[in-house]
Amino acid sequence: MASASEKTRIDFHSNVADKLNYTCRLIRKARAANCKIVVFHPDRQVLQSIDTALWTLEDTAFLPHVMADDVLASVTPVILSNGELEQSPHFELLVNLSTYSPENFELFARMIEIISSDHEETKLGRERYRQYHQQAFPLSHNVAK
Repeated sequence: MASASEKTRIDFHSNVADKLNYTCRLIRKARAANCKIVVFHPDRQVLQSIDTALWTLEDTAFLPHVMADDVLASVTPVILSNGELEQSPHFELLVNLSTYSPENFELFARMIEIISSDHEETKLGRERYRQYHQQAFPLSHNVAK
């Protein structure tokens, strides 16, 4: 959980052509660094697509993950959430796949905003970046290649 004296670090990853694949690779990389992750999107079908993709990402690798309402959520390092983030079992890394700032994102030490190459999504991402900047959150920006 982000301490009272530290603001959530926010990293933007923009111009992402395939958000599903990119998100899965990001989760794999974060898990390799032993991070606990919450992936947020308001649409449960999007999260179910990520769930399926995580099962098929690699034949030899397994990324333990469950939906936020699963009984094993408290002991699982990757949570897929479409609901209230303050109920999360951990607050290390939040991956935001939505087009808005999730409520209570400030509870997390770090948030990664994944922005597609879609014009409207890019526009909304830029607006969030400006808002975060005005609120003095530590920011970084990475352009996907």
